[in-house]
Formats: sequence, structure tokens, C-alpha cells
Amino acid sequence: MSDEEKLIAEDQMIENEFQALLNDYLNSNHRRKVDVITKAYNMAKEAHKGARRRSGEPYIMHPLAVARIVSREMGLGSTSISASLLHDVVEDTDYTVEDIRALFGEKIAQIVDGLTKISHGMFGENVSAQAENFRKLLLTMSDDIRVILIKIADRLHNMRTLSSMTAAKQYKITGETLYIYAPLAHRLGLFAVKTELEELCFKYEHPETYADLTQKIERTAPERNKIYENFAIPVVKALDKMDMEYEMRARVKSVYSIWNKMQTKGIEFSEVYDLFAVRIIFEVHPGMDEKKQCWDIYSAITDIYKLRPDRIRDWVSHPKANGYQALHLTVMGPDGKWIEIQIRSRRMDDIAEKGFAAHWKYKENRIEEDNELDKWLKTIQEVLSNPNPNAIDFLDTVKMNLFSSEIFVFTPKGEIKTLPQGATALDFAYTIHTRVGDHCLGAKVNHTLAPLSQKLSSGDQVEILTSQSVNPQPEWLNFVTTAKARTKIEASLRRQRRRITEKGQKMLEELFENEPIDNTVFNKILQAYKAENKDDLYFLIGNNEVSLPSGKDAFFKMKIEPEKQDNLFVRYMKQAMNAIKKAPPADQKNIKNGQKDSVPPDVSEELSGVKEKIDRKAVFQLTETNFRKNFIVSSCCNPLPGDDVFGYITEKEEVEVHKRSCQNGLKLKSNFGDRIIAVKWGDYRQYSFLASIVFTGIDRVGILGTILSKLAEDVVVNIQSVNVSTTDGIFEGVFNIHVHSAEEVNQLCAKIAKVDGVSTVHRSTI
Repeated sequence: MSDEEKLIAEDQMIENEFQALLNDYLNSNHRRKVDVITKAYNMAKEAHKGARRRSGEPYIMHPLAVARIVSREMGLGSTSISASLLHDVVEDTDYTVEDIRALFGEKIAQIVDGLTKISHGMFGENVSAQAENFRKLLLTMSDDIRVILIKIADRLHNMRTLSSMTAAKQYKITGETLYIYAPLAHRLGLFAVKTELEELCFKYEHPETYADLTQKIERTAPERNKIYENFAIPVVKALDKMDMEYEMRARVKSVYSIWNKMQTKGIEFSEVYDLFAVRIIFEVHPGMDEKKQCWDIYSAITDIYKLRPDRIRDWVSHPKANGYQALHLTVMGPDGKWIEIQIRSRRMDDIAEKGFAAHWKYKENRIEEDNELDKWLKTIQEVLSNPNPNAIDFLDTVKMNLFSSEIFVFTPKGEIKTLPQGATALDFAYTIHTRVGDHCLGAKVNHTLAPLSQKLSSGDQVEILTSQSVNPQPEWLNFVTTAKARTKIEASLRRQRRRITEKGQKMLEELFENEPIDNTVFNKILQAYKAENKDDLYFLIGNNEVSLPSGKDAFFKMKIEPEKQDNLFVRYMKQAMNAIKKAPPADQKNIKNGQKDSVPPDVSEELSGVKEKIDRKAVFQLTETNFRKNFIVSSCCNPLPGDDVFGYITEKEEVEVHKRSCQNGLKLKSNFGDRIIAVKWGDYRQYSFLASIVFTGIDRVGILGTILSKLAEDVVVNIQSVNVSTTDGIFEGVFNIHVHSAEEVNQLCAKIAKVDGVSTVHRSTI
């Protein structure tokens, strides 16, 4: 095909995609504003002319794809579609926000401007920029929620086309996605989008596991279909008798959620009993109560099957904060399997799939929001009004409330308050009012006195006791979970510290009779009181943690010895001797014989100069030489050779290895993307890694001996420690062992599983 033919084919592909976008829009319930969408498309097409994505396709295909997601999968209208088409125009071309304002009006220009401000990704190259970008995102979001919806759509398309990126870039993007975008999508009720984002992250981070689980799900499909059919036959008969218009289908859990459950509970695929759920979606009879129809279906099913009472979830009477409504129940099916059923109306199903966007109405350039969303946005605004100066803490504070399950708690007057699961009495106090929280003395939970740290449960009635003499204390931060409570406490503590600092400054200045203090004298005072800076010194004085001398002359007489600094040769000798003491016998011999590789790496590097910079774009080979690794094993997840891992370059230019599923690693990927590298395991024969195996079963005489003898078959196992406890005939044991790979752990787990009486066995982080 000639170049000219390729261009013609590309133009046709672009035009087909635009027509598909218009069809999506025309099939929606929105007003027919095709002209503004067409104008936005023509402008974007012209602006991005000649530009291409990393995959090689014309760049205009990206904004078109984002616009289709916004229209088809989120249910938004012409304003959002137009802004999606234009979302990269200001950043990548010569057009300005003013140009867009002149052509499309204030609302579209405002959304594009909001998207441009966070266009470099939510996270910048350094932490402070990242926090600032995130604050911008939330500020813009609280002005117009469509900004974050388009940003999520943009991220979803980037995830769908992630294969064109390098491995290191993939880990950075998946880290950002799991850390922020998926929780935001969940919080906004975009369940279909949230599920796909998680699924794509899992696919790129654990490709082999993803493929393996996908095959297992496909292989077990016939068995699941049979269980569903046996369950459905009597239910269909009962619902048909009720003259109800409905659809019923089985929905398989996502691969990511199945894997997540396996990891959390330490179980195998075969032990995941709730692989699918049955969903019943009904059309509401005219003039009939939607909630009553839900309970009528519930009644019909529980007349047929036995109910599991602890698994009822009534989100019809009390919707989740993101608008989700449904009635969940679990029953014992005819095949002896527990089956979860989700009952929802068509309206509830639309909201469940598309979030609040499914029922937003745009009138006179104003968004009419649901009350729950409105409350959440107000919470975000409160957090932004007193942001934590530490960037990572700020992100964690906001994220803390994005993904949490909810509980419903009552005030003494019977008003319902929604809180995240794990919320305490102090969180509840701050939910009532900031002043109530700041002066909270204690609480009565169900009419019984309780401490501030008491965790609340759904249905609790809580009364807050206050006292004007009480003020927030630093330890309060240890037992709050809500973003509002944390930011209010931190703001109060900062105000308290400021007052104490000002008092200390005044005390010191009065001692010097309000004369300027010489810098030399001030430095002496700082050293004497071991204060980092002036503010720390003033705080120590104002808080009475140090006592000032009776007169200023005492400071002039101070003689403070400077810290002694060893020269480089002395430091080298000390570190070399320490290395000899710590090294294995073979290494000690080499060091004493004065061989070249005897010098500890950190010392030789110090003698030779700066550490060699690691190539961020290349795949880093994880190797060992003479019992020394060229990397650090992170203690938070204890990766083993064979695990899916990535590398993080520390400030000392060392490679720290984390599992790709590590929660701490997730934070590193999203906050320090420029330090993330792809790594590859080498061959390990000398160096061993510490791993932990957890096993449970029915206790009997000699079972531990049987397990130990089973482990020792064929190979010598280096066990560091054994811990076994027994309760009511059930034992739980933990082996901490030295191994060379994840495969070795799997083999040992398989051996333990063969012992009669052992019910579960899995590897765990130490």
C-alpha cells in the first residue's frame, strides 16, 4: 500500500470513529447538539494534524476514544463530549483556553482548562508538584465533577493502549491507576470503569497469573452454568407468576477480584466459592413502589431457598455514598453451593454501571447533584481548606475515604450518618461539627460510656460528650480514619504549635531585653538545646521542654565542642573491619587475604567517588557475586526470585525490589514514577531469601513431626523458626525458612498440603 493510500485509509478510519461517536450520542437521552460536537471534532482534528501516538496511530484517535467512553460508558452529554475532544488541544498545540472560550463558551473552556492544569498526569516529577496537581484536580472537581470524569475516561483509554509503553512506564501508570483512579471511579459509582481499570492493571503487572486464572475461569464455566441453571428454574417460575418484567443473568467475578480474594484469604482458586453472582434487574411497574418490588422478589426467592442471614445487604433503604442501590442476599442453592443474588431496578442498574452521571440533569449551566455526592464534595473542599503540608500524607488522607466500605450510625435524635468502615467515636464527633470534634471528651455508644478510639458498627447510636477544656492531642491522629477528622485535628495541632512557638519567641526576646540576637550566639543556643531551627527552639522554650538561664550573659559563655569527624581512611578501616565481622566465613578469608573484591561496596564506592548511575530505561539484572546482591530486598513484601517484581531506585542510587502487588510499592509507583525501573531475576544458588509458610489443620498427636519429615524428603530445608499454636483442636503453624526461589516455596507448600489433617497452606509475607 502506498503512502497516499495509507493516508486515505487513516482518514476513513478517523471519520468512521467520529460517526460511531455521533451514533452513541444520538442513541442517548441527551438533547441533540450535534453541531457543537462536530465543531469540537473539526478543531481537534486540525490541531492534532500530523501528530501520532506511541502506538503509531493518528493522535486524534485518542480524544475520539475518550469522547466515546464519556458518551457511551458514562452517559454524559454534548458539553462533556466536546471537552473530551478538546482535552489535549491547549497543552499540545498553539490554541489557548481563550480561543476555546471564544468558540465554545465559558463552560467547555472551564472544563478544558481544568483538564489542562492536570494534563501532565496527576503526579509530577517531584512530590510537591504531585501534591499540587492532586489539589488542583480536587479543586476543579469540586467546581465541576465532569473534569474528573473525563480524566478517568482519559486514563481508561491510556490503560487500554498500554502495551505500546515500556515495562517501567507500565508499572508507573498501573501504580497511579490502582492508587488513585480506580478508587475515584469506585467513589463516583463508575463500577464498570473501576472493574476494567483494575483488570487491566492486573493483566500488565501479573501477565502469567492473569492468563492462568482466565483459563481456569473458562474451564470451570460448564460447571458454573449447570449450578446457575439448577438454581434459576424454580426462581423463573416464581417471578413469572408475579407478572414481572425482568432479566436474570449470572455474572462472573472479575479476574482481579478473584485473585485479590485468593491473596487476602490465602486460598487456592478451587476454594473461591463465590465465583459468580446472580443479578436480577426488573422494570418498575407504573405507580408501584420500587423498594417494595425489591422485597417482593426477595420474598419469592427465600420461599424457595434457605437464606444466609449474615449476608443480607440492604442498600435500597440506605444507598451507598456513591449512589449505589441494590438488595443483596445469599442463599443455599440446590447443588449445596452458596449463591449471591443482587436485586435492582433498571434505574438502580444504570446508576450502578454509570454512576451519578446516569441521572445528572444539566439545566442553565448548573449541575443538579445527588445529596450524597454533594456531601462528599463538601468533605473534599474541607480537606482542601486545611491540607496537610506533607504531600504523601495529603494523598493518603484523601484516598483513605475513597475505597472504604460504609457503616450507618445514628445520632441520639435518630438521624443517620454515613461513615467509612473502621470509623471511631472521634470520627463521628467531627462528622457532627468541627467544634464538637475539637472538644470531644468521650462518647456514649448505645448508652454506654466509650473511649474516643472505639470503633463503631452499623446501627450504633452515638452521643458525643464535650468539654471546653479539651483540645485535640497528637495521639488523636492514631485513631481516626476519616479525611475530615484527620485534617481538622492536624489544623488544630498546627495552630496550637504556632501559639506555643510565638510564646517561646517572646520569652527568649524578653531575656535578651528585646535586642537583636547575634547569629553566632543564636547558633550556640540551637546547638546547646539540640534544636534543628529557630521555630523548633521557640517551641521547646514555649512548651517548657527546656529552661532558659537567668540572664543572657550565660549564652555568651557557652562552649560547644564541634562533632568530631573521622577522616576518610579511618572511616574506611572501621567499615572494612565491620564487614569482616559480618561477612560469611568464605568472604572473611577473601577480605583478610586482601583480594580486590574484599572491599565492601559502600566503602569502595566512597573511595572511588560517586556511585554509578543506573540506566532507567534498561532492564536491570538482579544478580549476586560472592554472597553480595546488587539490590535490596524490601521487607514490606519480601519478594523471592520468580515473583513478579519491579525496581525502585533509592536516593543512594540502589535498587530496592518490591512485588508488583505490594501496597507500599503501589505508593512508590504512583508517587515516584521517574525512579521505577523494570528488573529481571538472575540465577540464585548461593544467596538465600527468607520466606514464611502458614498452615492450618486439625490437631493430632505427632502432626508437626509428620510435616517436618515430609519437608525434609529429597532436600535439606533450612528452617529459621517454627511457631505452632492450638485452639480447640485446630492448629495454626508458621515456618520461617530460607529458600532460593518462589518455586521452592510452592514445592514445600505442596508437600505440607499432602499431610493428613492439614486443611490450608500458603505463603505469607513475614
